[in-house]
Amino acid sequence: MIALGCDHGGYALMETVKKYLEERELEYKDFGTFSEDSVDYPVFAKKVAAAVQSGECEKGILICGTGIGITITANRYKGIRAANCTDSYMAYLTRQHNDANILGLGGRTVGPGTALDIVKTFLDTPFSGEERHARRIRMIDED
Repeated sequence: MIALGCDHGGYALMETVKKYLEERELEYKDFGTFSEDSVDYPVFAKKVAAAVQSGECEKGILICGTGIGITITANRYKGIRAANCTDSYMAYLTRQHNDANILGLGGRTVGPGTALDIVKTFLDTPFSGEERHARRIRMIDED
């Protein structure tokens, strides 16, 4: 299950992402927002981060105007590794090397075609499991 969340700046792109997930028959849980009315992105980032942190959802996708604020908020949760990606190569490496569990996107900075390539890459790329990368992830999670 994929947790989805966005603010008003990411709403239109999130609708595109939802259609893509439905075409691939991938289950998702939409935590909102549900319109382009102005809202506060931390509300939705926190819901998605909590769902991934608890194991309710395996991965998450967050979208705001730039992807920056919503990703910063998600990263405040222990065990969350949210990465704001602007191309597929970044999505590939953040999954392979960082085992990122939340993808951040900018609804005002990434076009829909590029965004769907990024989503596909993020969802389809496994963590490499290499010890050097696993060690670094453990270091991130240390208190």
